[in-house]
Amino acid sequence: MLYSYNSWHKTRTGLRLSWLKLAGQQSATAGSVSFVSERVFGHIPGYPEGSHFESRAELAEAGVHRPTVAGIFGSEREGADSIVLSGGYEDDQDFGDQIVYTGHGGRDQETGRQVADQNFDRGNRALAYSSLNGLPVRVIRGEGHPSPYSPGTGYRYDGLYAVDDYWHETGRSGFRIWRYRLVKLPDQPMGAPSDDNMEESPDASSAAPRHETTVLRIVGDTGQARRIKELHDYKCQICGTRLEGLAGPYAEAAHIRPLGAPHHGPDTPDNILCLCPNHHVLLDHGGVAINEDLSLIGMEGRLKLHPRHSINEAHLRRPEHYRGTD
Repeated sequence: MLYSYNSWHKTRTGLRLSWLKLAGQQSATAGSVSFVSERVFGHIPGYPEGSHFESRAELAEAGVHRPTVAGIFGSEREGADSIVLSGGYEDDQDFGDQIVYTGHGGRDQETGRQVADQNFDRGNRALAYSSLNGLPVRVIRGEGHPSPYSPGTGYRYDGLYAVDDYWHETGRSGFRIWRYRLVKLPDQPMGAPSDDNMEESPDASSAAPRHETTVLRIVGDTGQARRIKELHDYKCQICGTRLEGLAGPYAEAAHIRPLGAPHHGPDTPDNILCLCPNHHVLLDHGGVAINEDLSLIGMEGRLKLHPRHSINEAHLRRPEHYRGTD
């Protein structure tokens, strides 16, 4: 699958723009049947960017944002696939193609004021998981959100954003809040608001100039890569390192024989390795390689294997290192 993106966007984890669908579950209870819909990371078919909805109930029925109250839809183990900006949190900042979003929790249910610290769980951890794994998030703006980018009435689906970064800090009310910088994904231009209402980004004057280019990248099967990483418990097959972040473990799926021309490596388990970021880069750029007997070239040691993960030796038979194409 070919995906076009702008080079200034962060791509350290790769943006998974093929729809990642997690299987739905149907369960029967006494006298009723409930259905848990599949989670979709990407656009919902039939609802392009700019689609308008009169209410949260309509959003839920369309599947664009399922909860009728919560602002974040997701799970700690799968990631967040949608958020709603509706003016509920005083620390939210909206610059159009960039959003500094406030996590959930710590508000008084009656007054809406922030009265306690936010915890790093549920939707907050789900957004961090999306950042860690490069999963896109649908952004919906509501009329109650005080921003020149918000619709005059109802709710509007404003496209896909990447969770570029996340951190915690003390909010306006003096309590700890979790914050997430979301960056609009390419080929989805924002309509410019009027100059009278435009909020200036705090780092606009010092931001580096952006030179937009278009690149074609092949995006592999993220489900398959995730299974390989889980099989190795997110430990690098070269050095054994397991990186642990706030949102969980992190590793990268590296293809021994790169995808696409001229190498045409397959996106199959026998061509995928679980590596730490350092050794992924070294493998891509010829700093380390693997012999057919699984001994390492460029450093001492052997590739670590799992009984249920075999490597096709044909992918290791190459006249020279593949460089920077994965």
